[in-house]
Amino acid sequence: MCDVSTPAPSPLPRRLLAELLGTCLLVAVVVGSGIAAQTLSPDDVGLQLLENSMATVFGLTVLILWLGPVSGAHFNPVVSLADWFLGRRTRAGLSLPEVGAYAVAQATGGIAGAVLANVMFEVDLALSTKDRLGSGHLVAEVVATAGLVAIIFALARTGRGLLAAPVVGAWIGAAYWFTSSTSFANPAVTLGRVFTDTFAGIAPGSAPAFVGMQVVGLVVGIALTLALYPDAGEHADDVVVPHSR
Repeated sequence: MCDVSTPAPSPLPRRLLAELLGTCLLVAVVVGSGIAAQTLSPDDVGLQLLENSMATVFGLTVLILWLGPVSGAHFNPVVSLADWFLGRRTRAGLSLPEVGAYAVAQATGGIAGAVLANVMFEVDLALSTKDRLGSGHLVAEVVATAGLVAIIFALARTGRGLLAAPVVGAWIGAAYWFTSSTSFANPAVTLGRVFTDTFAGIAPGSAPAFVGMQVVGLVVGIALTLALYPDAGEHADDVVVPHSR
C-alpha cells in the first residue's frame, strides 16, 4: 500500500534559513549584475538594464526552484503577508507570527545580499544616493506588486504552482522594462538596495515611499485575486511553489 499521508511540515528554522538565503542571493544577483553591467557597458544605459534584468530573471528562477520546496520561496514580505491574509480562514499558508519571522529573515537577507555584492565587486560600503522618488515610479510599484501577488495566487489556485519559477521570473523581467521604477515590488529587496551606492541602489529617502506603494499593490493584488479566484486562500500552502510547510 502506498503512503498518502501529508508530508511533515519543514521546521520553521529551516524555512527561515531558506528565506534569508534566497533573499540574500536575490539581492546579490540584482546588485551584482547591476555593478557588472555598469562596468561592461559604461556608455549604454539600455544595455545595462538588459544585462541587469536578464541576470535577475535567471537568478530568481533558479532560487525559486532551489529553495521553494523548503519555504515556498517567498523572498518577499508582501507575498508572505498575502499568504497569511488569504489563507487565514482555512488555516492554510503562514500564521501571522510566521509572517513576522519570514519578514525579518527576508529583510536581513536583503541587506546581506547588497553587502555581499559590494564586497565581491570591491565597491565601498555606502548608502545609495540614487533618488527614485517620482509619481510615475510610485504608480509603477503598485502595478508591479499587484501583478506579482495576483499571478502567484492564480498559479497556486489553478494547480500550476510548479510553473511559478519561470512565470514569476518572467513577470519581474518584463516589469523591469514596462514600469518606470524597474519593478522593485518587494520591501526586503528595496531595503537591501539602500545599502549599495551603485546602479541598482535606491536612496534612503526614496525607499519608504516605494515600500508604501508596494503595500498598496499588495491590497490591489489581493482584491484582484479574490475577484477572480474567491477560493484562492484554500491553496495558500502552495505559494509560491508547493512545499511542506
